[in-house]
Amino acid sequence: MRVPRTITLLLLSVLALSAQAAAPSYLIVESQTGYIFLDQGGHDKRQVGSLTKIATACVTLDWAEKKGGDLNQLAAIMQSDFAGEEKNEIGWQPGDSATIRDLLYAALVQSDNIAANALARTVGQTLSSTVGVNATPTAIFVGQMNALAKSLGMQRTRFANPTGYDQHERPMPFSTAEDLARLTRYAMNKASFRFYVSQREREIAIQSGGKTVHYTLHTTNDLLGTNGIDGVKTGQTARAGECLILSANREAEVVKGENSATIYPKHLIIVVLGSNDRFGDGQRLVQQGWQLYDQWAATGRPVDPRKTL
Repeated sequence: MRVPRTITLLLLSVLALSAQAAAPSYLIVESQTGYIFLDQGGHDKRQVGSLTKIATACVTLDWAEKKGGDLNQLAAIMQSDFAGEEKNEIGWQPGDSATIRDLLYAALVQSDNIAANALARTVGQTLSSTVGVNATPTAIFVGQMNALAKSLGMQRTRFANPTGYDQHERPMPFSTAEDLARLTRYAMNKASFRFYVSQREREIAIQSGGKTVHYTLHTTNDLLGTNGIDGVKTGQTARAGECLILSANREAEVVKGENSATIYPKHLIIVVLGSNDRFGDGQRLVQQGWQLYDQWAATGRPVDPRKTL
């Protein structure tokens, strides 16, 4: 039976859209200027999984820096922090507690959702008196995440929770590679954040049943510490696919003039969304990024505003 041409064209369009949605998004950015070396689907809205925790950490660190929040404050783990969670590698129990600092390590190094939920609820409680919004502490915290995104020009981002959980969420959270590069530039300007995400292992202390239990976190970022990679975060859900943001550094270049010298830091940010092999893609993009950086530097480091975050 012959298929009508209009139906054939419609099927081809649907297949093309499906292929486009399945293709990964990549972005390579020069960190200091925000100049984009490579952009594949950088505007595409996607679920981003635990890359969301970069925003969770930024709101927490901003709370500590700007509102006098205490990172040594103990935060309790509550039953509500386990909602929707299938994994509990650290072995949290309701009634446990840890410092906000150690919860940050757990959320960023080992990408622990329970720790991120406890962070948001605890910090949200302290923000509720200043924000003046009648909402749950976690909702207030997520509101601050979205306010931060807006202030950074992340126009195609919506956070729905502190973890990136995207099952049964309405409205659905989403972001883009370009928006996440903006967020990462902001985060990596914080010395504390840079330190957290540079740790391959970190021991934290948990107060449990009247005893102090020590647990060693292990990074989820397999590329950390290789080829100048010093951070930042992984993410993965069924909807998001494999996601990864990397920060890579090389020794700064010093260009001497007659009476002065100019120092050019060499720092890249790489974003990978919707991958089937995030670490393979990440390695390849770091290598490609340095090739593009060298070409850019050789031509005088021009910055086109149309290609800048």
